[in-house]
Amino acid sequence: MYHSGGIRVIEAIIFDFDGVILESADIKTRAFAILFGKDYPDKVSEIVDYHISNMGISRYVKFRHIYDKILGLPLSDDQETKLGEDFTSIVMDEVLKAPYVPGAFEFIEKNHMAYPLFIASGTPQKELEYIVEKRRLKDYFTEIHGTPGSKTEIIGDLLNRYELRPDRVIFVGDAESDWLAAQNTGVCFVARIHQDGNELNQSEYRVGDLREFAEVFDTIS
Repeated sequence: MYHSGGIRVIEAIIFDFDGVILESADIKTRAFAILFGKDYPDKVSEIVDYHISNMGISRYVKFRHIYDKILGLPLSDDQETKLGEDFTSIVMDEVLKAPYVPGAFEFIEKNHMAYPLFIASGTPQKELEYIVEKRRLKDYFTEIHGTPGSKTEIIGDLLNRYELRPDRVIFVGDAESDWLAAQNTGVCFVARIHQDGNELNQSEYRVGDLREFAEVFDTIS
């Protein structure tokens, strides 16, 4: 399903990572349940719901919210670091084995020489670099960016440094935070919709996978 809009000259494409390039969004959701399930089983449902409602933002922001607002506990710097390490150990093997979103690799391989391609992810920078390297994707992207920068900050920085016109840049994401980053920076947003219902009904362009994005891309480029 897509909107057929006016023709524009595309200058760059920015991709979220989990749920847009790799089918790894559910892996992160399960990790939150595992991470907090042993010590706070009665809070797991609320924690997972919070995570799902805030897909795409830093896990460290989520840790601080979970401790402050859900658990009502202080979170020390050492505890936060340990949570991050434990989270990475839970997800890493699965993310490295996760399948591509249908059409993602094909689109990236076909278009990386024609357009600057970027990643703007909520995954920590070093972890993202490791995954991209292990998945042999590094050479397809001009730059890859993860947290601690927000997606609004990442996209804004790319627009400034590469002198890109926002209305000629596409950002493909799958979360409310992605849509908000597109609104904040003025870029064209394409929502990847999951079967479990991240509806993003406010998005003008909505696709089920990256095969459909290839069709949408032809209508707006």
